[in-house]
Amino acid sequence: MKRFPKHIGIIPDGNRRWAERNGLKKEGGYEYGLEPGLRLLRAARSCGVQELTYYGFTVDNCKRPKEQVNAFSKACVEAVKMIEQENVELYVIGNTDSPCFPAGLLPYTDCGRRCGDKKETLRVNFLVNYGWEWDMKNGWASSEIPRIDMVIRWGGMCRLSGFLPIQTVYADFYIIKELWPDFREEQFTEALEWYQKQDITLGG
Repeated sequence: MKRFPKHIGIIPDGNRRWAERNGLKKEGGYEYGLEPGLRLLRAARSCGVQELTYYGFTVDNCKRPKEQVNAFSKACVEAVKMIEQENVELYVIGNTDSPCFPAGLLPYTDCGRRCGDKKETLRVNFLVNYGWEWDMKNGWASSEIPRIDMVIRWGGMCRLSGFLPIQTVYADFYIIKELWPDFREEQFTEALEWYQKQDITLGG
């Protein structure tokens, strides 16, 4: 490939809308986003992507009804447990002082406890109970995460929703209209092909 993104940010949006379209309650959609996340990880690794950052849930998401908060919190814990089995370097970051942070993910927030030990291993960052204001007020708490080359967002919305504002300063932004649980590997491949055509100057 002419140009290749080393680090890709993933915004897996549309779980609630997908649930409603399929006759489920809004909170019923999150579990259907687990398997797509794993398939994307494997596709990225096979293509040579060095790092992925998933947007789990935000501080603002916790304002939603309790049933939804419980559901996406549980889904994030399950997602991290699944990713851990993929022999990756795994790092979870978010506001751990908040009661909304899943206790089961606390062991993954220590940068010194990444799971992989080989330089060629895919690095995976998972944002849980993350907020950009929290990040800034805590002296750039996400500084362990390097600059992102491309952000891919499912669900059709053209916004970052507070996703790592410093790391995405020069990121290219690719929107997929389909909802996250309807992920297909072809969508990821098309995003990589689109990235090759962008004029990436980093301000130069």
